[in-house]
Amino acid sequence: MKTVGLSLGLALLCLLLVGAEDLGAAELDKSKIAGKWHITAMASDSESYLQRKDQLKMAMANIRVLGEGDLKVSFAIPTPGRCMKFESIYRPTNISGEYYSSDRGNKTAQLVNTDGRTYLIIFATREKEGKILHMLRLYSRTRWVRPKVIELFKTFAKMKGFTDDAIWILPRQEECNLDEP
Repeated sequence: MKTVGLSLGLALLCLLLVGAEDLGAAELDKSKIAGKWHITAMASDSESYLQRKDQLKMAMANIRVLGEGDLKVSFAIPTPGRCMKFESIYRPTNISGEYYSSDRGNKTAQLVNTDGRTYLIIFATREKEGKILHMLRLYSRTRWVRPKVIELFKTFAKMKGFTDDAIWILPRQEECNLDEP
C-alpha cells in the first residue's frame, strides 16, 4: 500500500512539474495576471515571518502591466493597528517568468504556476542583512480558495524545501484592502 501511495505521489509530482513547464511563464499573456489578488497562503524561511506567522492575515496585491513588460505591484498588508501599503516595480530578467525589483531591497519574483485566471503561485527571494530569504505565495482572485489549489500550493512549497511548520494559510480579513486611502 505504501508503494502505491508513493507511486501516486511521484506521478502527481511529475504531472505538476510537466504542467509548470508547459505553462510557459514567458508565453503567458501578462494581462491575465493583471488585477486584484488576495495573498491567501505563504511559506517562508524568514525567522521574522516564522515568529509572527500566527499574527499574519490575508494581504492584497494589485498587479498592473507596464510598458516593456514591467509589472507594478501594489500591496495592502494588515499589521497590528494599521494597514501598510506600498508599491514596487518589477522588471523582467533573463529567466523565463522571473522579475526583479530593487525597491525596498533586492528582490526577485518568479511565476511558478497558474491557471491563468483564478490563482498564481509565486516564488520570491529577497536579500536582507546579507542573507537570502525565500518565500512562496499563493495569490487568489477571491478570499476563498479551492482545497485542490491549497494542496497544489503545499506540494510546490515542499518541492522548494519548505517544512510543514514554514507553510501557513492566512486567515481572511476585511479591514485592509487596496481601495481604502
